[in-house]
Amino acid sequence: HRYEFNNKYLDIYKESGMSLVGINTKDDLVEIIELENHPWFIGTQFHPELKSTVDSPHPLFVHFVKAAIKQSACHSKSK
Repeated sequence: HRYEFNNKYLDIYKESGMSLVGINTKDDLVEIIELENHPWFIGTQFHPELKSTVDSPHPLFVHFVKAAIKQSACHSKSK
């Protein structure tokens, strides 16, 4: 892909609740974003799946599964 975060809109995104938590210092480009006040929202420009394996998963996948289990448990209790 050839998409990238447009730094021209950096302040607007920050003011709207987006946290820019991973910056590529070489190119000064946003690589990872998170949304505040959301159970689990992360967007990445890198590929954590490339070195992730069943025996050694990338932390993003581990935390995603944990958040999904927690969310599922919350919904089960409310029924």
